[in-house]
Amino acid sequence: MAEPRRHTFTGLGRGFVSAGIVLTGAGLFLGFEDIVRVGVLLVVLALLALVFARRAAPRIDVHRTVTPPTAIPDERTEVRVTFTNIDHRSSRLYLAEERIDYVLGDRPRFVVAKLEPGASREVSYVVRSHLRGRYTLGPVLLTQREPFGLTHVTGSLQRTDELLVLPRVVPLGATQPPGSGIGNDGETPQMVALHGEDDVSIRNYHDGDDLRKVHWPATAHRGELMVRQEDRPARRSALVLLDPRETAHDGTGAASSFEWAVSAVASIVVRLDELGYRTQLVTREALHAAHADLIEVPTQQMVVDLASAALGSDQDFTRVLSVGHDRVGTGGLVTAVVAAGDDDTGAELAGLRQPGAAALGFVLDSASFGSSHTDGPSEAAVRVRDRLAGAGWRVVIVDAHTPIAQAWATVTNKALVQVGSL
Repeated sequence: MAEPRRHTFTGLGRGFVSAGIVLTGAGLFLGFEDIVRVGVLLVVLALLALVFARRAAPRIDVHRTVTPPTAIPDERTEVRVTFTNIDHRSSRLYLAEERIDYVLGDRPRFVVAKLEPGASREVSYVVRSHLRGRYTLGPVLLTQREPFGLTHVTGSLQRTDELLVLPRVVPLGATQPPGSGIGNDGETPQMVALHGEDDVSIRNYHDGDDLRKVHWPATAHRGELMVRQEDRPARRSALVLLDPRETAHDGTGAASSFEWAVSAVASIVVRLDELGYRTQLVTREALHAAHADLIEVPTQQMVVDLASAALGSDQDFTRVLSVGHDRVGTGGLVTAVVAAGDDDTGAELAGLRQPGAAALGFVLDSASFGSSHTDGPSEAAVRVRDRLAGAGWRVVIVDAHTPIAQAWATVTNKALVQVGSL
């Protein structure tokens, strides 16, 4: 065992010692030698049992197999635990308890029968988490009693494993931000070349092509519309921000405003990846990392990183906004999922939208996620919405009953004219 073992008397063992001391004292006081002998015998038996329990235990190894290794909230996960005797001696019977986070359920307990040298025994249990996160499985606490039941020995197998519960990703349907498709109405987002300077070629015009890409000299030469086409692959850019302020969010557990925000951000980055965007995700955790590479990583890694997203301070949000201003590209799509917060929230966010570009704002009415219930959006949420809408953002106020897909469909609705009315 990796951790030093503790040897203690059981209730029966303590009873033996106590009775032995009392009988010995009474026998000496009353002058009955037989009672003294019985008392001494009880104490000696208990002490011998304790010495017997102090023998070095056989070495046992533990290995876990988690299926599936990553889960989503409320998904059942099976954990198979294999105990192997790697010693040259046989092990005794153990009572084992797996230490797990309370969010995963009750701690599983099982019996590990006697193991011959080299033998293995497998047990399994099922866990389920209602919350995303990284959860540690283990260590295993082992308890063993000696044959007389006077003492018990506890130790632990320190090896641990991890269960990763990803944030819930909601399908966002076929809707897309303004300017996401060829020939769409709205702004055209920034295109980022992946291989240096674009190589331009000419091709025939197709319905839906941007008329700004018409190549007029070639059109005049051939007598039909011709458009420019970049031969090098390019991707639109998008910047996604997550508000981590503990002071602005409300609610508890899976029903909190922060959990809604994390799930929304995960769903949005997946949808943007489907649409071909090069996405940068700015979170508190990415900024606290040793390097800034976490801001621009593959989409699946973004979802994995969001499993560890946690609430932070107002200063963390200030840093998120600062990095957002540094990284937003001219014409790039900006998406922010923020709690209503104070009056400065809208003013600080508004400047992220670049001229001619699209910006999507999800303003969480945190009060609706908490204990207070209102008939309509709070004044704070309305002020943030109006400030962003005045700066050209497409904004929706989100309450505790707003589905993520519905909020996304609202801000990406191309028929919208007055974004401030959302």
